[in-house]
Amino acid sequence: MANELKIDNVYKAYGEIKALNSVTLDVEANKILAILGVNGSGKTTLLRVLSGLEEPSKGQILLDSKKMTAQELRQISTLVFQKTVMFNTNVYNNVSFGLKIRGYTKDEIERRVSKVLDSVELTGFQKRNARALSGGEQQRVALARAFVLDPEILLLDEPTANLDPANAIILENAIKRIKEENECTIMLATHNLHQARRLSDKIIHIHYGRILESTTPQEFFAHPASEITRRFINGELQF
Repeated sequence: MANELKIDNVYKAYGEIKALNSVTLDVEANKILAILGVNGSGKTTLLRVLSGLEEPSKGQILLDSKKMTAQELRQISTLVFQKTVMFNTNVYNNVSFGLKIRGYTKDEIERRVSKVLDSVELTGFQKRNARALSGGEQQRVALARAFVLDPEILLLDEPTANLDPANAIILENAIKRIKEENECTIMLATHNLHQARRLSDKIIHIHYGRILESTTPQEFFAHPASEITRRFINGELQF
């Protein structure tokens, strides 16, 4: 069961660069949160901190009021990167890899893989070489590989970047199904304003490490509180 996640006054610095600057955010369980911002705004850094791949320079991540270590975050969250890396083997082996190293039985692995491939519309692709698939199909395999582990928190970094419209729609539909059918909190970083409006229950706008907006899609687009956010929505900020 997904739990309430709180990001409490998190800073992340790389030398003199403040990638995250006093980020505080409550993330409601079993919802989709879209993270919007220009390049270099801190979207990916925030996902990496939440996945346990990076540790904050200051601040903490709380789950139901319990401070989480990076190792604990890695146990409950999975991050799907923008640039997908496939193992040089078939789709089934790619998707089942994490289950195998966790010691699941063969029957349970087959059941889970079959279900998740159906969710991303790749039924029948089990024996195809993953590296021979199109970019959109590989991204769907990456989503299946992450979700088959049943994470409490699924983190997606620009999941439909550079995909053709057909594959982007399939991936968006898969994300919605995952949210509807399972207890999973989903956070996705995206440049796509329309995608954020279609998919999310809540939108945050992060700008050079600071959160400027945290509200519903309706409020975000109709009544942005920040002038920078208004310019972002209108395409006046450089991506």
